[in-house]
Amino acid sequence: MKKNEIASYDRFIRNNSSEANNLALNLFNKLFPLWAVLLSIAAFFFNALFSGLQAAIVPLLALVMFMMGLTLAQDDFQRIWNHPKPIFVGVLLQFLLMPMLALVLASMLQLSNQLTVGMVLLGSCAGGTASNVICYLAKGDVALSISMTMSSTLIGVIATPLLCSFYLAETVSVDTMGLLLSIFQIVFLPVILGSLVNHYFHSVVAKLEPLIPTLSIIIILAIIAIVVALNASSLIEVGLMTLVAVILHNCLGLSFGFYISRMFGFDLKQSQTIAIEVGMQNSGLAVALALQFFSATAALPGALFSIWHNISGSLLAAAWSKKRESLEYLIKDDEHLKTRG
Repeated sequence: MKKNEIASYDRFIRNNSSEANNLALNLFNKLFPLWAVLLSIAAFFFNALFSGLQAAIVPLLALVMFMMGLTLAQDDFQRIWNHPKPIFVGVLLQFLLMPMLALVLASMLQLSNQLTVGMVLLGSCAGGTASNVICYLAKGDVALSISMTMSSTLIGVIATPLLCSFYLAETVSVDTMGLLLSIFQIVFLPVILGSLVNHYFHSVVAKLEPLIPTLSIIIILAIIAIVVALNASSLIEVGLMTLVAVILHNCLGLSFGFYISRMFGFDLKQSQTIAIEVGMQNSGLAVALALQFFSATAALPGALFSIWHNISGSLLAAAWSKKRESLEYLIKDDEHLKTRG
């Protein structure tokens, strides 16, 4: 066999191997809700295996934030400057709507003080990195999704502790400065460090980029398992009502995010993207902060949200992606934009 034929054969094998690996990773990522449910069940019945890992939650989340930073480029920052309106509206809805809904639902369902703290803390957090994956699956505006996640994450360093202090002052004692410092260390510094590494070592990061979503998912799965294990003894007693609160919180966030965006005149693609960003929270951060400043019970809403919002997001992404190219979709969007014009 000639040398050029051997080289061509080697490239063919490598390309096919790479494609197979990518398909396997994508399948694993899409099945995230399933892994979350299965691992939660395992953590519930074998809680002793996971509960001793509580101290690992904060460094694990910081690692997820670092990996998020690795995916950010200068264009993402430039996009915020060039197209601020949808980002501004989405982030405003995120921090005004979600904590308010959390408090109302906790009051309506008569949740305990610690579960109320967990709900409000969850609602006060920025958008999660999972929203970018769901937006991609929904064939939404991925650039807008990334810009919104980055903006809400950076703004959340200040907004999250202030919102918690505002909504929870009469319920529990809130260490506002402690929360701010912790979020700065867990979120801001890792994200900035990750973006700097991407800027100065982009060629290395580009080779690792296909693995980043999968690694993030594995870490979030570990965090979910630890929190479920820590709450195993009380999960049956408080889990059902908390799950109802979490489901309503997510569904209302998605609905309000979509319809309010439409009222502002954004097209369907932008409105669906904003809905996903508003309805999906950084539940990992909520869990880490709850364990650090409140209790394991306060971390329960974040753990349940981690499972549920990926299930609802995946179902929504499947429905929206199928409609994206339909004639009905195009006509509906055109009519809406004409009425707004």
